[in-house]
Amino acid sequence: MEKAAKSKEMDMLNGGIAGKLILFAIPLAFSSILQQLFNSADVAVVGRFAGDTALAAVGSCVALVGIFVNLIVGLSVGPNAALATLIGQKKREQINGMLHTILTFGAVLGLLLMCLGILSARIILELSGTPESVMSQALLYIRIYFLSIPFMVIYNFGSAILRSFGDSRRPMYYLILSGTVNVILNLFLVICFHLGVAGVAIATVISNVLSSALAIIHLSRRPDEFQFRFRDMKIEKNALKKVLAIGIPAGIQGAIFSVSNVFIQSGINSFGENAIAGSSLALNFEYFTYDIASAFAQTAVTFTSQNYGAGNVKRCKKVFWLCLLFGFGFTEILAIVFMIWDDFFVSIYTTSSAVAVYGLIRMHHVCSLEGLTATYEVESSALRGMGKSLEPSIITILGTVVFRLIWMVTVFKWIPTYDMLMNVYLASWIFTGGAIFIVYWHHMKKVSKYGIH
Repeated sequence: MEKAAKSKEMDMLNGGIAGKLILFAIPLAFSSILQQLFNSADVAVVGRFAGDTALAAVGSCVALVGIFVNLIVGLSVGPNAALATLIGQKKREQINGMLHTILTFGAVLGLLLMCLGILSARIILELSGTPESVMSQALLYIRIYFLSIPFMVIYNFGSAILRSFGDSRRPMYYLILSGTVNVILNLFLVICFHLGVAGVAIATVISNVLSSALAIIHLSRRPDEFQFRFRDMKIEKNALKKVLAIGIPAGIQGAIFSVSNVFIQSGINSFGENAIAGSSLALNFEYFTYDIASAFAQTAVTFTSQNYGAGNVKRCKKVFWLCLLFGFGFTEILAIVFMIWDDFFVSIYTTSSAVAVYGLIRMHHVCSLEGLTATYEVESSALRGMGKSLEPSIITILGTVVFRLIWMVTVFKWIPTYDMLMNVYLASWIFTGGAIFIVYWHHMKKVSKYGIH
């Protein structure tokens, strides 16, 4: 049985790379796109059956939700890299202790984040300039939504564990099932019971409970060192240090990245409810495209961790360049599809021409060049796979928070148009990607000269 379990692992250390990278990334991209499709169903159901005010209420929460989601996803890089490195180093005897540390820490973290989110919701929504007309509905939605945070952490950490040994398919299967349940419940609770934003939030909670349960059930049934047992839940100090050394900078980067979006959201809010709703629906297409770039970034961190742990620098370089190429190329292909049929895609989410105008502007200014996100995402992931997590986090904070804040108080202040507000994304991507590449180039030059330490 143990042999059978291990046979399902992808050999990241030997053989051709390009095909394996694509095979690994496809389920990741598909999982994220599916998740976004299900999230989009939330927006579409609210917009179609609960009205523009409810749509604006959910849209006002996007940036706040993003802070917590990106923090969790960023932190999950730590478990992925730490376990993959152990596999590359052939230290499999340490895996089970690290696995239980990861999931125990995840449970504690999830509860803390849930409480923090519920307590800070009103403050953050007010700071972002959420209109009073949608505040009560926005608060209702977000407070119910935050009940799902502990389960979201467990699912993401469980998925990171699976990815560490090459299984990127099961997380996709879990999302297909939980997402389908989410959509069905959305329609049922909003249309049949007229629960509006509360119904959408409740559906999200239930779907997250399901996906986390599926991940835990699978791990508990494994016959090898990746088996999870509730009675063995504990935190090993050294294992946690390794996870947090990579996870904390990545998590903070993700959260602060979303903090910058809170400031941008305040600019969007200044244009009124139609702009809020239009931006909210356009954001869905950005997520779809970004999910492809992110998939190759996750692929980069896993493959790099194993090969760096095994001391194969040459293979790490190949992984980097191929992930960068695939991430940018495939992302732009999907972006072009959205641009060609932009009116059709926008009409899925709204029947309001006033809302559609803002949605189309955002799509043309942001989504059309989403492939550029692959530059800083893959570069950051490659560095984290080699144990360097702090540098890309600092640069990303400078590029996405500081740079965007400067843009808001200078360029946008001088030219206070919706179009100019949207241009901040492109400018920050170019700055951040270029800066992190310099760090990557210097590190690889050092490693090539002195070897892995």
